[in-house]
Amino acid sequence: MIADIVAHSLRAYSLIFAFAIVGAVIWLSYGASNLFTKGRIHGSAIAIAAGLVAAYVSGRMTGGPKGLADFPALAGFGVMGGAMLRDFAIVSTAFGADLATLRKVGPAGALSIVIGVGLSLVAGAVIAVAFGYKDAVSIVTIGAGAATYIVGPVTGAALGATSDVIALSVAAGLVKAIVVMIGTPLWASRIGLNNPGAAIVYGGLMGTTSGVAAGLAATDPKLAPYGAMSATFYTGVGCLVAPSVFYLVVRLLTGEA
Repeated sequence: MIADIVAHSLRAYSLIFAFAIVGAVIWLSYGASNLFTKGRIHGSAIAIAAGLVAAYVSGRMTGGPKGLADFPALAGFGVMGGAMLRDFAIVSTAFGADLATLRKVGPAGALSIVIGVGLSLVAGAVIAVAFGYKDAVSIVTIGAGAATYIVGPVTGAALGATSDVIALSVAAGLVKAIVVMIGTPLWASRIGLNNPGAAIVYGGLMGTTSGVAAGLAATDPKLAPYGAMSATFYTGVGCLVAPSVFYLVVRLLTGEA
């Protein structure tokens, strides 16, 4: 009887239960960071890694596509980790940014976005060619995925790419986001990522909004709004450039034009 009551409550209030679990994981992760690494590896990075492992293990156990959310009692993770709360969190970070700082670093931030988008598209395209893709649509879609996991499917849908190529572009973007999430706290001190101007340039170069926001929040929460804002512009520029200018350039290079 008690077990049935608990199971029913977990299913009825799955979102609240998800927040409670995340809170516990973060608390334990920060404790592990202080105990085992003396703070060298940030607690947020450990929490992110733990979440990825949990999603993988649960996916193997259930065979479903949603990780932890495939368990009825943990269905709240599907809402908590969905696009709505994610985008709300990203947009809300902009309210902590100082407009004077944004204006001061404006030119450098804009240049970083151009460089970041260009390098990501080219790098992704080179990898696509290395793995045997020859048509412009596939090359551009995978290249766009290397920019972010949002730019990839947007570009693929615009160009009529196949579902498997779009899936690869999303995978490429997710890998990039994960690397930036976990890696930012580790290399921040080595690259001078300790002020708003550097955060703006970093967001423009990396571009993955979720990865940059999480990584900077783990490094210094005050930097997150600046990096997230330039990374958001990065996504917009990528969605505009990849299926248009970049596609035309690749068509010329592949002889399809």
